[in-house]
Amino acid sequence: MDLSDPSSRHELARRMAELSRDIAAPRSLGQVLADVTAAAVELIPAADVAGVLLIKGGGDFESVADTDGLAAELDKLQHDFNEGPCHDAALKQTIVRTDDLREEPRWPQYAPAAVQRGVLSSLSFKLYTAERTAGALNLFSFKADVWDTEAETIGTVFAAHAASAIMAGRHGQQMQSALSTRDRIGQAKGIIMERYNVDELRAFDLLRQLSQESQVKLIDIAQRVIDTRRED
Repeated sequence: MDLSDPSSRHELARRMAELSRDIAAPRSLGQVLADVTAAAVELIPAADVAGVLLIKGGGDFESVADTDGLAAELDKLQHDFNEGPCHDAALKQTIVRTDDLREEPRWPQYAPAAVQRGVLSSLSFKLYTAERTAGALNLFSFKADVWDTEAETIGTVFAAHAASAIMAGRHGQQMQSALSTRDRIGQAKGIIMERYNVDELRAFDLLRQLSQESQVKLIDIAQRVIDTRRED
């Protein structure tokens, strides 16, 4: 894509608008990220394969939204070798570019393994979120010396959209968790009010006292009260 061409700029803007609507729509994170990687391959001519590498708790990695099973295979190699462009982008640098993996000294184990699978160059972008680094958007090419400034610019934009989708997904999960917590505490208060003929404030105070005395989270105390009703 030639960003100096008005029609190319228009196409990029159109796809960005579509992705923004996807993030706002009630769709799964996997679906949105799949659209991001598909658009990256479509609009960046040098990109043959794209995928997203997410960092999970405990330092584990998860490959998602790959346009080809090869992306997940390359991610696994990097996880096993503890080295590679996606690994570095997710944990260290902002953009990691390699123009020819056949001459790449940074990853002595990963580079030859990638070349054996037909990949000669890659471009990876760190995904930033409000809380922490989430991982990396990764582009792979079967040719060497193909990346240019426009590829980096467009890739950076797609990485920002991917990060936004991740943040939106986390916000949705947090909201669901908060609503579930509120509902369970409300159920527990209702049971206490009915069982001991007390008002709402007194019922909540009893829950809070039980939590403090037993050093158990309030939501867990509430669940125990709910469970006693089920046992009646």
